Amino acid sequence: QVQLVESGGGLVQPGGSLRLSCATSGFTFSSYAMRWYRQAPGKERELVASITTTGSTNYPDSVKGRFTISRDNAKNTVYLQINTLKPEDMAVYYCYARQSVPVLGTVAYWGQGTQVTVSS
Repeated sequence: QVQLVESGGGLVQPGGSLRLSCATSGFTFSSYAMRWYRQAPGKERELVASITTTGSTNYPDSVKGRFTISRDNAKNTVYLQINTLKPEDMAVYYCYARQSVPVLGTVAYWGQGTQVTVSS
């Protein structure tokens, strides 16, 4: 059974930091590219960080320099460090695993999300 379980969200003041974790099981974690998305109320889900199987990372300009994605293949876990939090960072953050398989196409899994609230 595939599971992606996010944790680490919560209430934080503007300017603060959080580290989100996504613990996975049920698939070969090291073979999957991992991403973090977020969705604020009334807005579309947006990609905020990605990391390949080889550790290459990518971020949109809106979070570059403040967000850091990392992975620990030994723990089957991906992390998202968020620094200098802003009110506009408030959203539900989702973990996403993706693998392109010849013939089968894309195999992907979502976590259930963790809420990040930014407020003083």
